[in-house]
Amino acid sequence: MSVMGKLLVIILLAVIKGARSASFTVLNNCPYTVWPGFLSGAGTAPLPITGFELPPGATQVVVTPAQWSGRMWGRTGCTFNAQGKGNCTTGDCGGQLQCSGAGAIPPASLAEFTLDSATLDFYDVSLVDGYNLPMLVATSGGTGACIATGCITDINRSCPRELQLDDGASTSSSNVLGCKSACEVFGSPEYCCSGAYANPNTCKPSTYSQLFKAACPRAYSYAFDDKTSTFTCKAADYAVTFCPTVAMASEKKSNTPPVANSPSTGSTDNANTLYGASASQIASTASTSDPTWTRYSLIILLLISTLADLTN
Repeated sequence: MSVMGKLLVIILLAVIKGARSASFTVLNNCPYTVWPGFLSGAGTAPLPITGFELPPGATQVVVTPAQWSGRMWGRTGCTFNAQGKGNCTTGDCGGQLQCSGAGAIPPASLAEFTLDSATLDFYDVSLVDGYNLPMLVATSGGTGACIATGCITDINRSCPRELQLDDGASTSSSNVLGCKSACEVFGSPEYCCSGAYANPNTCKPSTYSQLFKAACPRAYSYAFDDKTSTFTCKAADYAVTFCPTVAMASEKKSNTPPVANSPSTGSTDNANTLYGASASQIASTASTSDPTWTRYSLIILLLISTLADLTN
């Protein structure tokens, strides 16, 4: 083998070593269509797909690099033309089907990920920007704590009037579409953790953030809610479910993706059963193999062999 051939093999072997991808299995368990959106973090390459339509009961898998960081959310009430232009009533990202670098307009429930940061994944569900949909994040195939997190309670049903995003109908018949954060509504530093309140010593939970926390104890309720809201796992894939049931969030490890079922009624009792002090810890999903990694490994090994033959 020539020197060039050996060099190519070394480079590609290095690629294999760190090339494990992560997958997100996104399930819509809501009785209505949801349009998931993805936004890569600063310094992270954008994904090839950043938005799509997901009908009730449908599942779609999105593959990311192993060291990807970013967020995803669900959009509701969307209408798009043939060119992918339009708007959504909640979670809109620049009026387009593909978010293409645009974030969600609040209020929106967010799932946030930093994958393979010093060999650990960090993930959370955040209501800091408000709430629009129930959401569950569970792991598959990882090692470590790998605790499921999310918010299965329908906060829209108990959202204070001053935080409500409604459909504009009269008060007696309005349909609450989302629940805004106090920061968005009032804009004051103590709610936004800004200015003199831009640190955990001065920015404390507000009455409003405590409402979010009571409904969804494992979700971020304000900017410095780290201790009870950030979770870790190693080398995992993830399942993100919109409108999960209590059974979905409570089930033990499984090698199969979640299956659509009747949506949660969103009661506070459900949240307590899942995440309260008396609840048993939700285990991660076990997997004996990673088919995505296996497939990519075979492709890269074939490429190595081909390049080696060409450079002999």
